[in-house]
Amino acid sequence: MNDTGSNTTFTEADLKAQLARLSTLRDAIAQAIVGQEAVVEQLLIGLLAGGHCLLEGVPGLGKTLLVRSLGQALDLQFRRVQFTPDLMPSDILGTELLEEDHGTGHRHFRFQPGPIFTNLLLADELNRTPPKTQAALLEAMQERTVSYAGVTHALPSPFFVLATQNPLEQAGTYPLPEAQLDRFLLHIRVDYPSEREEYDILAQTTGSTMGQVPEVMHGEEVLALQARVREVHLGPDLLAWITRLVRASRPSEHAPAEIRQWVKWGAGPRAGQSLVLAAKARALLHGRLAATREDILALAAPVMRHRLLLSFAAEAEQKSADDVIAALLRSVPFAA
Repeated sequence: MNDTGSNTTFTEADLKAQLARLSTLRDAIAQAIVGQEAVVEQLLIGLLAGGHCLLEGVPGLGKTLLVRSLGQALDLQFRRVQFTPDLMPSDILGTELLEEDHGTGHRHFRFQPGPIFTNLLLADELNRTPPKTQAALLEAMQERTVSYAGVTHALPSPFFVLATQNPLEQAGTYPLPEAQLDRFLLHIRVDYPSEREEYDILAQTTGSTMGQVPEVMHGEEVLALQARVREVHLGPDLLAWITRLVRASRPSEHAPAEIRQWVKWGAGPRAGQSLVLAAKARALLHGRLAATREDILALAAPVMRHRLLLSFAAEAEQKSADDVIAALLRSVPFAA
C-alpha cells in the first residue's frame, strides 16, 4: 500500500466495516432526500476525498436540505451561514472583543470565533454576497486555518465547506472568483427531479410525518475513510491520462482545436490532484480498492467544469463547460 502519512493499518475486516458504514450513510440521507442519486454520490465523494463541494441549481431543488441531511447523518459540528449582500467577513471568521478584568482593571482583546469554526459549514447561497466576503473563505478552504490580527487559528478536523449557489443569470448574484472556485473539489449540478421522483417528493413532504435522518457516522470514522481513500490504487496509465487531460485543457499550440477555440484559461495542477482523489474516492464508494477509467470519466466534468474560463467564441456558439470537457475526453486518448 502507498504511504499516506498515517500510522493506520487496515485489514480486510476494517474494509468491510467501512464499506458497510458508507452504505448506512447513503441510506440515512435517503430518509430525507428523494432521488438525486448522482448528486448524493458526488457529495459523498467530496466527503471521502476531504474536499469542498459547490452545489448549483435553481432555488427549490433541495440543495440546502441535502447538505443539512448530510450534517444530521454525521456526528460532526454543523453550522449554516446564509450569505446575503450585507454579510461581512467578521460575520464568518469571528472578531476580537475588548474585555476588562474587573479585579485589576486591565483590558485585553479576546478572539471570538465565528461560525467557520466547525466541522461542516453550509455556505448557503454563497454567490449572493460580494467578493470581499466570499474571499474570507479562501484561507480556511485551503489551509484549514483562519488568520486574524496576526494570529493563526486552526480549524477543527475534519473540515468541509459545502456551498450552494444559484445560477448566475438570477438577480442579485455575484460570480465567484476563480481562485475560490479552484478550491472546490467538485462543482455539482443539481437538476430537476424526474416525474416519479417529484411525485414521491410531494407525497413525502406534505403529510403529517417527515423523513428523519439518523446519526450514523462520527468524525473519527470520516478521518479513517479519508485515509483509506489515499490507499486506493490508481495505476500509472490512469495517472498519465489525467495529466494529459488537464494539460490539454489549456489553450496552447498542442491543445485540441476545440480547446484553442473555446477556452480562454484552462485547468491548473489542482484539477489533476482533485481528479485523482475523486476517482479514488468513487472507487472506494463502489467497494473497490483500485480506480478505473470509468471513475475518471464519471468525475471529469464535476472536477473540471468550474476550472475552465470559456472564450467569447464558446459563448457565441452556446457551448458550456460540460461541452468543452466532452470534447476534451474525445480528443485525448486513454492510451498515449
